[in-house]
Amino acid sequence: MPKPKIGFIGIGIMGLPMAQNLIKAGYPLIAYDLNKEALADLVQEGAQKGESCAQVASNCDIIITMLPNSPDVQQVILAEGGVIEGVRKGQILIDMSSIAPLVSQFVAKELAKKGVDMLDAPVSGGQEKARSGTLAIMVGGKEEIFNQCTPILDILGKPVLVGSIGAGETTKLVNQAIVAVNIAVVAEALLLGKKAGVDPERIFDAIKGGLAGSQCLTDKAPRMFKGNYDPGFRIRLHVKDLTNVLETSQALHNAMPLTAQVMEMMQTLMAKGHTDLDHGGLALFYEKMNGISLKKK
Repeated sequence: MPKPKIGFIGIGIMGLPMAQNLIKAGYPLIAYDLNKEALADLVQEGAQKGESCAQVASNCDIIITMLPNSPDVQQVILAEGGVIEGVRKGQILIDMSSIAPLVSQFVAKELAKKGVDMLDAPVSGGQEKARSGTLAIMVGGKEEIFNQCTPILDILGKPVLVGSIGAGETTKLVNQAIVAVNIAVVAEALLLGKKAGVDPERIFDAIKGGLAGSQCLTDKAPRMFKGNYDPGFRIRLHVKDLTNVLETSQALHNAMPLTAQVMEMMQTLMAKGHTDLDHGGLALFYEKMNGISLKKK
């Protein structure tokens, strides 16, 4: 049985390796992005070049979007020349962007008018896990549609159905709050150890297998020791996610003081021009405040 043809819209820092993994797995793929260089790179690896969002939708079975924010998703899917103008009944759209849950629900309702089912399936893991195909994928939607798309999602990572449309995005908000606070306390505590005269790398080796151990500690502490903040997930994108977190929490009257504090730290780094650093660059906030660096000389 031939594999379904995938339309992939959004060939960015995450979308490119995700699309590459689908091509490697033997899926025929048509791609589109405003970044012509990224699109050309993917075409060289076997993708068909799409000419517009609508044209991609009309030439595939399943559409995947991987875009920066809620307005981008609405523009690509619902605006003039968008996906909705090229879809047909029976198609499936998987939005893997990290956006506001209410936007996912609105877009899904508009697609349903055309007979198109949608999954909201944001991811976590950054560029490294996008490359290795080991992303955490949080999925909202109908169970039968999720089951139909599982073979595709399995190429990209580990998909888990968490509820109906919008539940995936809500889960991603929870994820991003936990990640932000976790990275911040990794930097905060390791700097305490260094200022007290203990090698932070030895502290890391001692605690990573215990209760303080986490994926954030394992992934980000070594970057902090090297001063390597090349983006796996940019600070400005995490700020975007935390904006959605805090807007949602305020609408629900749900207090999130730790998340709000880390948001202020990230905004401070943004104001200093660090918008495109990896979010592990939160360490720079603490280093500046304490007058000491985790970077090993």
